[in-house]
Amino acid sequence: MRSMGVLVRIWGSARASHEIRKPEKNVQLSTDPILLSIKLHSPLPTSHYHHHIHQAKKLAAPEEGKFRERKQRMEGKEEDVKLGANKFTERQPIGTSAQSKDYKEAPPAPLFEPGELQSWSFWRAGIAEFMATFLFLYITILTVMGVSKSGSKCSTVGIQGIAWAFGGMIFALVYCTAGISGGHINPAVTFGLFLARKLSLTRAIFYIVMQCLGAICGAGVVKGFQPSLYQTKGGGANVVAHGYTKGDGLGAEIIGTFVLVYTVFSATDAKRNARDSHVPILAPLPIGFAVFLVHLATIPITGTGINPARSLGAAIIYNKDHAWDDHWIFWVGPFIGAALAALYHQVIIRAIPFKSGH
Repeated sequence: MRSMGVLVRIWGSARASHEIRKPEKNVQLSTDPILLSIKLHSPLPTSHYHHHIHQAKKLAAPEEGKFRERKQRMEGKEEDVKLGANKFTERQPIGTSAQSKDYKEAPPAPLFEPGELQSWSFWRAGIAEFMATFLFLYITILTVMGVSKSGSKCSTVGIQGIAWAFGGMIFALVYCTAGISGGHINPAVTFGLFLARKLSLTRAIFYIVMQCLGAICGAGVVKGFQPSLYQTKGGGANVVAHGYTKGDGLGAEIIGTFVLVYTVFSATDAKRNARDSHVPILAPLPIGFAVFLVHLATIPITGTGINPARSLGAAIIYNKDHAWDDHWIFWVGPFIGAALAALYHQVIIRAIPFKSGH
């Protein structure tokens, strides 16, 4: 009897051991070789299987994430940007921060928007344009007077200093007013943006009027500080220099304004803002630098207008005949240059890409 009891206990122990090793029917075997190995060969009880599976998944997760990232990166490199004209977001280049950002085309501004006249933001924007153009003329005309007063160009700021004054003031003023009025400070810029349907005709006319008034006041304050010097040194008025024809002056104004307005379009493009988050912050820098470079090139030809308000303000306050002889050039040239820049950017450069078919 004792021997039979021993045999029964041995048989029961062996059966219990076999049951521990046998997987439960409701436990599904994974196709993952690591998890399959754990389930088939582990001597641990079935209750510990889930623990091992969880640990294995935690170890495998980083590698799976890296694999998916490499796969997405390769797919992005293989997908080209296709150009067309519809509403889909373009595939952005690798290395930009735009792949998670959606681009939405802003609706074109209406031709007339009477409701703007009842908005404080409309009048605030006009005041900002007036003040910015006032400060622009005040600083730049004073700089021109300083150069004219000196007998030797080397002893003062010279042409480079004048160019830095114009470019630096545009950089600072665009930065200050961009969030209020857009920081136009120039009727040619306003005209170009109007042609691109970025603002209404109502706002465009209001901006141009305020810019011209600000320029007149800025030049007037300079004359009030130094009346005799202002009259004897030309008051910063734009004229075609001796040795150049009116055609030369007109061409210089057209090309110079084209450079400026094209830079404005590129630096403020909503598509680029959606792709590169740094673009809105840095926009005043290329605009100011474009003004600087254009002044370096065209000061010897026309004194560099590229801004009808700036030319009008100086001419009105100076008010001598020769300041009005070529004045039409400084309106016609900038407006033609702005129109060409708007056409080039909107029709050729800024084609809206379409989504690839796959």
